[in-house]
Amino acid sequence: MLNIWPVSDTEKLERRNRELSILNAIAESLNREVDLDRALQTALAQVVALLDLQTGWTWLLREETGESYLAAAQNLPPALTDAPHRMEGTCYCLDTFRAGDLAGAANVNVITCSRLNGLVDGTDGLRYHASIPLYARGRQLGVLNVASADWRELSLDDLRLLYTVGDMVGIALERARLFAHSAQLGATEERNRLAREIHDTLAQALSATVLQLEAADALIESGANRERARQAVQQALALTRANLDEARRSVLDLRAAPLEGRTLAEALDTLAREWSAKWNLPTHLEVMGGSRPLPVRVEVGLYRMAQEALTNIVRHASARSITVRLATTPAHAHLTIEDDGRGFEPSLIPKGRYGLIGLNERARLLGGSLHLRSSPGAGTRLEIAVPLS
Repeated sequence: MLNIWPVSDTEKLERRNRELSILNAIAESLNREVDLDRALQTALAQVVALLDLQTGWTWLLREETGESYLAAAQNLPPALTDAPHRMEGTCYCLDTFRAGDLAGAANVNVITCSRLNGLVDGTDGLRYHASIPLYARGRQLGVLNVASADWRELSLDDLRLLYTVGDMVGIALERARLFAHSAQLGATEERNRLAREIHDTLAQALSATVLQLEAADALIESGANRERARQAVQQALALTRANLDEARRSVLDLRAAPLEGRTLAEALDTLAREWSAKWNLPTHLEVMGGSRPLPVRVEVGLYRMAQEALTNIVRHASARSITVRLATTPAHAHLTIEDDGRGFEPSLIPKGRYGLIGLNERARLLGGSLHLRSSPGAGTRLEIAVPLS
């Protein structure tokens, strides 16, 4: 038996399908973006295109001061693009938003744009726009304005759709801002780590070089044993060469991303082979679950810790071989670096020496843990575990 839907039900179904299609397209587009500017422009372009509108723009409030600024625009009319001052400062919809009177579907109203008020030419027929409030966790983010020359009165369904779009855009903006803050925090932490490393290595080594040169100068001045003066100069030269190697390594660390498109296992394999060739120190890599993708910050953090651990072994361990093990599971990533060097008593290590501060901080920033096992004559084993949840 053929079922015939009433016209009203068919229209409701078509409208619902269109709304879901619009929301799905916007969500899919926003989910691909973590950059704030791109997320804004993407959202605005999607809203304007999918809702058959003409133009739009987005205001955001600065986190520090609450001042508004134009963050994105789509097809602005000449009256606004040719007179940028008209898009500065506050306006009716922003004032309403700040006052808290633009906070729900019923308040996504079509209003006369105060920035176009009194203009005749260059408006492309625009007079009205809808103001969509943008919030995240109750915090005011900004306003999304969309406009069309043949604007109609919005139905309750249209208002709810626009408000849902605003909610999605607000979440995407908050995510982009959190991502930007995370990247900025990571850069700050990396600068701090490099500052500590330069202080612990280059600065201390340069101080030792200065002492050797001062000793040589004093010996020459006093006419004492020239051989002793020559030995002091030779020691200063050796320290200077070591400092130069250390400076080059630090510069390399600051250059392109260490993995350069490789997996962590591939990058560690290259590192092990380079270490073996450079220091004539056999460095073996054992990998389990190396094909499992890891978050970028985890990969970079583990790679840097491997670099630091290998550097410490060369400096202090007098090892004959090194073994690096990487094991990844759905829950954790484990990195182990083990050497057969002279070892030491961990409780006797001066606080802040041998790069342990940097290693511990890297592990902590990844939410992981670091365990050091060593004893005189028995080598050293460094175990790092990072959760992947």
